[in-house]
Amino acid sequence: MSFRTHLESVVNQVDGALACSVMGFDGISVDTHQREDAAELELNGAWVEYANLLSQLRQAAETLKTGEVQEVSVNSERVLTLMRLITPEYFLVLALRADGNYGKGRYVLRVIAPKIRAEL
Repeated sequence: MSFRTHLESVVNQVDGALACSVMGFDGISVDTHQREDAAELELNGAWVEYANLLSQLRQAAETLKTGEVQEVSVNSERVLTLMRLITPEYFLVLALRADGNYGKGRYVLRVIAPKIRAEL
């Protein structure tokens, strides 16, 4: 199964999902699926910044010896962003409308992450 198929599945399963992507910590998207009605949002630019933020959070967790970061969310006025680590080099990111199904998004990312990891 291709990355795109997995990403489309995530977007289709979660109410309010706008886009889903496999990202590298270098800020480069491996693959993305974005709904057409979400085209006005500059998600890739935001995700590059979030990759940097996630890197800093990983370093902080390592310094504090709290264990590896597994998931991070950024909840803004218009968009909920969920990030789940896949490997030390890659993570999944899901953008939802502010009223999207946050819990289902977390669940679906947790289930799909091992499948994508197997294909990396």
